[in-house]
Amino acid sequence: MHELPVTQSIINICTEEAEKNGVTKVEKINIVVGALSDIVPDSIYMYFELLVKGTILEGTILNIKKIKARILCKDCGFEEELSKRGFKCSSCNSENVKILGSSQLYIEDMEVTDERD
Repeated sequence: MHELPVTQSIINICTEEAEKNGVTKVEKINIVVGALSDIVPDSIYMYFELLVKGTILEGTILNIKKIKARILCKDCGFEEELSKRGFKCSSCNSENVKILGSSQLYIEDMEVTDERD
């Protein structure tokens, strides 16, 4: 259920930026979601379609790119994708690891059409 306010925030930010820059048509919004973020992309897509009706974002394609979690071994410095091995370094077998870039959610960019040309 937390996807509704997240989606509304995405819409608010993109709408404000578009209006601030005189954009009349947003073609695509690219979002990045970390694998451990607990965000359900299908819910974001559903809420987005419902909430943008009648706005500058109606008809905009929403692209959500899910990035995999990574771990950094604090003992040997090896960095890798989190795998089925779990939170264990595949280089030295240490469990002294730090999770990297796995819970973020951000707007990567917006693709717009300049209809003034």
